[in-house]
Amino acid sequence: MTVSRRRLLATSALAFLAGSLSAPLAFAQGAFDAAELATPGALPDMAIGKTDAKVTIVEYASMTCGHCAHFHETVFPTLKEKYIDTGKVRMIYREFPLDPLAAAVSMLSRCAPADRYFDMTGMFYAKQKDWTRAADPVDALFQLSKQTGFTRDTFKACLTDQKLLDQLSAGRTRASEKYKVDGTPTFFVNGRKFVGLSTVKELEDALAPFLAP
Repeated sequence: MTVSRRRLLATSALAFLAGSLSAPLAFAQGAFDAAELATPGALPDMAIGKTDAKVTIVEYASMTCGHCAHFHETVFPTLKEKYIDTGKVRMIYREFPLDPLAAAVSMLSRCAPADRYFDMTGMFYAKQKDWTRAADPVDALFQLSKQTGFTRDTFKACLTDQKLLDQLSAGRTRASEKYKVDGTPTFFVNGRKFVGLSTVKELEDALAPFLAP
């Protein structure tokens, strides 16, 4: 590539956003208007589940967040099988990048065909330790992205898409300012805010009041 990998991580296409990991323990932090929360921001929402589900979960997550990877590896399969696939829950996933690498991965997932978005995020979460600890993380991301059809040119074009980066940044700003998101993962269950949800039990405890007959 004409642009070095180090420069890709340092240029305006990637070098923004900073933050810290949230505590892994779940606790409620108030409530927000559920209808307003369900309104997409600068980017179209990526969602799974019936639009008329009784419960809507909005998750804000960062691709470099270990707690987020843990949730998607250990809790999400139960959420999908028991609640999403049965029509009880709709889940909206929103990017909240904590660092340049997280922004890069979110950009790559957005550049993939829309019907491959969750496949991409799932793959990156599953391999998170590999690419976050790699000596050359950009090349590690490219090697993974190749599996879904990216070429060197499309990979570079995605990571230097300033409009997409600005949209991700706008989504993060909206979450911070309107919904007081300051760490990941942060969840909103029918508008009620939870930080954490790291176990199936914590998830089911959060859902229970909204799924009661």
